[in-house]
Amino acid sequence: MSIPFVDLKTQYQALKLQIQERINRVLEHGQYIMGPEVAELEERLAAYVGVKHCIAVSSGSDSLLIAMMALGIGHGDEVITTPFTFIATGEMIALLGAKPVFVDIDPRSYNIDPEKIETAITSKTRAIMPVSLYGQCADMDAINAIADKHGLPVIEDAAQSFGATYRGRRSCGLSTVGSTSFFPSKPLGGYGDGGALFTDDDDLAKVMREIRVHGQDRRYHHPRVGINGRLDTIQAAILLAKLERFDWEVAQRQEIGARYSILLSEGERTLADAIVTPHIAPENTSVYAQYTIQVSGRDVVAKRLHAAGIPTAVHYPVPLHLQPAFDLFGYKEGDFPIAEAASGRVISLPMHAELSSQDQDRVVAALL
Repeated sequence: MSIPFVDLKTQYQALKLQIQERINRVLEHGQYIMGPEVAELEERLAAYVGVKHCIAVSSGSDSLLIAMMALGIGHGDEVITTPFTFIATGEMIALLGAKPVFVDIDPRSYNIDPEKIETAITSKTRAIMPVSLYGQCADMDAINAIADKHGLPVIEDAAQSFGATYRGRRSCGLSTVGSTSFFPSKPLGGYGDGGALFTDDDDLAKVMREIRVHGQDRRYHHPRVGINGRLDTIQAAILLAKLERFDWEVAQRQEIGARYSILLSEGERTLADAIVTPHIAPENTSVYAQYTIQVSGRDVVAKRLHAAGIPTAVHYPVPLHLQPAFDLFGYKEGDFPIAEAASGRVISLPMHAELSSQDQDRVVAALL
């Protein structure tokens, strides 16, 4: 029997009554756009993260777009980010006519290397956008210090790290703006697209709320150009139901991730076949949006696991600077060697809060 990579069915069964009750309330009141559940979710999420404002939006990609629009980023500007992430990070920068300026990653965390950021800053730099990859925050204090020195805002792309902490503070509350995704497979996921923005800046929050609804500050009055970036009320209702046991799910993910690392580190393998398990910095906790290891001969390993009924995924096989969509920016192979090396070796294993010890043992046995 195949092990699910992400087990949303079992999660739904555990929350079925709460989810159905929440959805039924929306069906009864009929406010499918910007209904009361959206405001309730924003209040709950802001309190969870520990910031003044949460703005629920239509997707994690749109949240990045809205944040940059609110900061006035546009044609000819530059935004510093990592090449080792999902394309949405660089894509939203390019969509605004700005240039994604990539900086190589730390080889242990896979997050942007703060020591390489300052040399990438130019007179055109308008923001720094670190990604908290695989569920672990980037080194935000170091990044914020560089940003403060140069008068730049920081947008944390926390699409994979909602629920994680950095030095005791929650992801999304660590910089000028925090951005996350509620894609179904995320640690906190809806049943469709969704996302949220977080900030303590009152003015910035006001602008982001306006951009979310076509730049509107009141009905049919548009002081700025915006987008249709609203979160559906039904998605907010689902997220509210899931939020009730989110702390338990985060704890489960952390326990399963730690157990994976222990079991894989105990396995006897030759140096050439060594498995590199995730490094979680001592100041961090991870929500393990993915449990990602490095292996040699990844294709062979993936085929072996597949034959044993174990699905895998690669996050991400091609770094952004080598994606054809970004050819116009002039990057080439060899520009970011650490990201390129990681893209050829990483492989993600089944990871979700419902993963049993028995299934985890099967995964480990197939790897070793």
